[in-house]
Amino acid sequence: MKINKTNKQAIHNVLYTDLQRLMFRQYNALHEEFQMNDEDYDNAMSALYRDVYNCNSIKDINDLLLSYIDLFKGEKIYNHIFTQDGTMNYVISLLVESCKVNVKPV
Repeated sequence: MKINKTNKQAIHNVLYTDLQRLMFRQYNALHEEFQMNDEDYDNAMSALYRDVYNCNSIKDINDLLLSYIDLFKGEKIYNHIFTQDGTMNYVISLLVESCKVNVKPV
């Protein structure tokens, strides 16, 4: 399923933000053990940015998530996200969560 052009930027933004959060958590956990430096992290972030913003369909996002499967270990959604339906639900949940954060109570 292709992503509508008007929705593509919003989907890319929430997807990148969530994967960046997961990658940062993993980086902090492995930083000392593998003696990773900030340049390694910067390179990983650049690759993540490129990969996310090249996604044009749910299948592309699913393939991306499969390539970053190690970020999801221990997550509740680990068993459900790596199918086409699971990927679509994951993206929708990210968008809904983004809307909740951006809404100010009256």
